[in-house]
Amino acid sequence: MITKENNIHQPTLIYGAQAIALGTYKALKTLNPGASIRAFVVTEMGNNPATLAGLPVIELKSFVSSIKPEDKDSIRVLIATPENVMEPIEKSLAAAGIHNYERVDSIYWNNLQEKAYLKNGLFTPLSTYEAGEAVAPMQIFKMVHHKDKQLKTAYDDPTYVTKLQVGAAKADSTVANLTDNTLDNISEKNPNYSELTGLYWIWKNKVNKAAEDTFFGLAHYRRFLDFSKEDTKKNLTNAIDVVLPYPMPYEPNIKEHHKRYLSHQEWDAVLQAMQELQPAYYKALDSILSQEYLYNYNIFLAKKDVFDDYCSWLFPLLFRIEQIVDPTGKREPNRYIGYIGETLETVYFMFNKDKLKIAHTGCRFLV
Repeated sequence: MITKENNIHQPTLIYGAQAIALGTYKALKTLNPGASIRAFVVTEMGNNPATLAGLPVIELKSFVSSIKPEDKDSIRVLIATPENVMEPIEKSLAAAGIHNYERVDSIYWNNLQEKAYLKNGLFTPLSTYEAGEAVAPMQIFKMVHHKDKQLKTAYDDPTYVTKLQVGAAKADSTVANLTDNTLDNISEKNPNYSELTGLYWIWKNKVNKAAEDTFFGLAHYRRFLDFSKEDTKKNLTNAIDVVLPYPMPYEPNIKEHHKRYLSHQEWDAVLQAMQELQPAYYKALDSILSQEYLYNYNIFLAKKDVFDDYCSWLFPLLFRIEQIVDPTGKREPNRYIGYIGETLETVYFMFNKDKLKIAHTGCRFLV
C-alpha cells in the first residue's frame, strides 16, 4: 500500500488534470512542501490544460515512451479523478507496466483537504469543533432521478436522510415516496435545473413548517456530506450556520469553471440578473470569481433561517436568468441552471463568510 504523505522524495505523478487532481496536489504540497510531484498525467489531452500548478500535463502514452522500462517501478502514481473512471485508468497503467499506483478516492481526498486546511487555515473543518450533548434536528433530502444509474456500492441512509425524486413531472416511473411535482413546485424545470428543483421543493414545502433550530440539507444519490454521529452534535453547540463541502480549486480562478459549462449568452444573463436584482453581490462578483475555490454540486446543510435566506436570494435570480436566456421557453435543455447554481452558491457563501459561521466537511462519492 502506498502512503501518499510519506516518502515525499519519491517521484510522483498525479493522474488527472481537473479539480480533484489540483486539490490533491495543493493538499500534498501544503502538508509536505518538499514532495516530489513531477507532472499530471491524462489518458488524452482533450480539453485538459497544457500545464497545471506550473507542471506539465502529459498523456500516459507520451509519458511511458519517455522513460526507461527499469524506471517504471520507481515512480508512484496517484489517481485523482472521479471514482467511476478509476478502474479503467488502473488497467491502462498496468498495461503500460506501471504498478505502483493508488486511488485518491473521495474518503482519502477529504482527509487530505482536512489536514491541509487545518494547517493553512483557509477553510474551517467541522472536525475542529467539540461535540455537545444536543443533536440538531436535521432533514437532509437525497435527490434521486428515475434515470439514475444503479450503484455498485450498498449504503444505508441515516435516519435524517429522506429520498426526494426530482424531475418527477416528466418521469415515467416513481422511485421515491416524496416527489418534487407535488404542492408548490417547479418540477417541470428539472432538465435545466437538475437537483435545484428539489431544493425549491424543500424550501417551499418543508422549511416553513420546521422548528427554528432545524437544519436542512441537500444530497445526491451518489454524493453527500460525510457526517459522523459525533458531527451531528456539533451544529447547535457551536452555533454553526452552515456546513459546506470542502471547495474544489480551479486554476487560475473559478471563472474557468463556468466557461466549461456555460455559453456566453448564459453567463451574460447571470451578470444582467445579478446587476438588476442583487447589485451589492454584483459589485463583489469579480473579486469572488477571481479566487480559486468553488463549492460544487449544490450540496450543503444550513440552519432553517440561513436555508430560507439563501433560497430567497437564489431562486429569483435563477428565474430571471432563465427569462433572459430563453424568453420563448423553446430551447433545448442543457442543465445550465444547475451549473449556474454552483457558482451562485459559492458567491452567496463567500460574500457572507464574515456574517455566517461556516464549517466544512468531506463530500463522499459512491460508485
